[in-house]
Amino acid sequence: MTVYTQDPASGAAPKSLVILLHGYGSNGEDLIGLAPYWKQDLPDTVFVSPDAPNPCEIGFGFQWFSLHDWAPMALLSGAEHVTSFLNKFIDEQMAKYNLPASKVALVGFSQGTMMSLYAGPRRKEQLAGIVGFSGGLIGGESLIGQTSITRPPVYLAHGEMDTMVPVAAFFHAKETLRQAGFDVSGHTTPGMAHTIDEQGIHEAGMFLKKVLA
Repeated sequence: MTVYTQDPASGAAPKSLVILLHGYGSNGEDLIGLAPYWKQDLPDTVFVSPDAPNPCEIGFGFQWFSLHDWAPMALLSGAEHVTSFLNKFIDEQMAKYNLPASKVALVGFSQGTMMSLYAGPRRKEQLAGIVGFSGGLIGGESLIGQTSITRPPVYLAHGEMDTMVPVAAFFHAKETLRQAGFDVSGHTTPGMAHTIDEQGIHEAGMFLKKVLA
């Protein structure tokens, strides 16, 4: 597995860690491209962006799980299956940089958002926060009334013209997470497709600066 890393801009030892999870058919190199936008506001943060563990079924890039079947149970099974891999990776990075969960944030795009929102709340120790771009919440209803989960603050952003993951996924995730007791912020962007815009990058950067302080 290839891992792309951007060391702290300060040159000092990292005081916080941002793990970036790419989308379906992409790779870690794609999402590490967000780090330069945030390094000034997060000078003591190390950014780490791994390739997902499986070659993508569409013939290029990588995937966290198959998207041949979009049925809720198929997505849930896929996310569950790869969560142990993701948790092991998060644990390894925390140990490598000697950082507690309270100094670790997850940032996902599309399928990476689905993984961040699935794995993050189910970890034993609460993470600093989760950013989700253009994704959705899998198995979210099981978080409601659950005592064994953690509730990191969440920031979500989504394009209103997204044809890959329709904007309804944003509203479903936001409402379900709020019902489950999460602090959720974020916005939708009129006219935007399946991508990340400047507003999303800026607001996510401010969110990360706050939760990792």
